[in-house]
Parts: sequence; C-alpha cells; structure tokens
Amino acid sequence: MKKILVVDDEEKIRSIIRKYGEFEGYEVAEACDGMDAIEKVKANSDYDVIIMDVMMPELDGFSACSEIKKIKDIPVIMLSARGEEYDRIHGFEAGVDDYVVKPFSPKELMMRIKVVTSRSRNESEAVDVFRYEGLEVNFTARTVSIDGKRIDMSPKEYELLFYLVRNKNIALERERLITEVWGYDYYGDDRTLDTHIKLLRNSLGEYRKLLVTLRGVGYRFEA
Repeated sequence: MKKILVVDDEEKIRSIIRKYGEFEGYEVAEACDGMDAIEKVKANSDYDVIIMDVMMPELDGFSACSEIKKIKDIPVIMLSARGEEYDRIHGFEAGVDDYVVKPFSPKELMMRIKVVTSRSRNESEAVDVFRYEGLEVNFTARTVSIDGKRIDMSPKEYELLFYLVRNKNIALERERLITEVWGYDYYGDDRTLDTHIKLLRNSLGEYRKLLVTLRGVGYRFEA
C-alpha cells in the first residue's frame, strides 16, 4: 500500500485529502505544519508522496520541502492559493514535483498523486557520462558539474536534462518531453515544462546555449 503524508495547518483540508486518498487505496498520514512534517519523515521516510501546503505556521512549505529533500528524495505536490509564475518557480527550485492551486478538485489531486507515485525513474543509460567542454552529466551518479563544480538542481531539472542529453541533436516536441519526463498520463499545466526549461537554463549558466528553443515545436539539446 502506497503511503501519503498530508501536510496542512487546516484540519478540514487534511480530512478531505485523507478521505479521497483512503478511498483510492492509499495509507494516509497527517502533519499540521512544516516542522511536524520534517519530524515525521525523519521517523519514517517510506512515504511515496507528500502533499504540502505552502502557507503554514512554524515553517512554510517551501522550506519544509527543501529540508525533507535532504533526508530523502520523496516526491512533493505543493498546494497553494497562489499560482503566479514566481511561486511556481520558487516551488520547483525547492524540489517540488507538482504544483496545485487552491481551491482544487480532490479528484484531480488524486490523479496527480497517481502520476507522481507511478512515474518510472528508469535511469539505465547507454552512456554513463556525457561531457561537453566543461560540462559533465553523470547519469549513474545523477550529478551535473560545470568546470568541476557540482551544480545543484531540482529532481525534475535533472530528469529533464538527462532526457534532453540522451536525445541530443534531436528536435523534441513539447508533448513528447512532457510525456517522457512527467508521465504519459500527466494531468497538469504544460507551463510546467516552460518553467523547468527556464530553471534549467539558469542552472547551466554559460552552457544554456546548448538548450535551443524550436518555436512552435519544442526544444533541442545541441552538442
């Protein structure tokens, strides 16, 4: 049975997610704020996904997410009453896997949970390490370095870059990238791809030039 940790200072929200989650066959645990969530993950890190509210007392969702990712890379779906690009970017930089704007449909949330928990993370590669000048992408170690300095990125940035590098010099349609990186049944806003491309370019620094936009089509990694 897959386990969900619901983190929200509103008992009503936790109760609704618990009701729908248990109906779908998940085991559901609750935390009332960010600090409580961190302690629960320290005590039991085998959660399959965390549903995290942004605005909470003690510790906000973004900060709690960052701390939890240091303990274990558990997928996080963020809940927020704000859906501006800045908030999305801030969330993805903190390691959030998906972003749901309140008020939300519990059924839609269950769909997103299903996608996140069932997403394949097959990291088998034909080539273990890709190098281009000072850029090094190590698929096995799941690391990216520039001039010998390791670059910290969100989990989705890594997955997106790995897929682009594996398919370098190939024009990749937006739909294909979303399907391969987020899952064939991804149920969300395709602006998520644009946001991650922007984050990825920032992380690549001078090598951002390798990530080429194909207007009306998608993207290509040229190397």
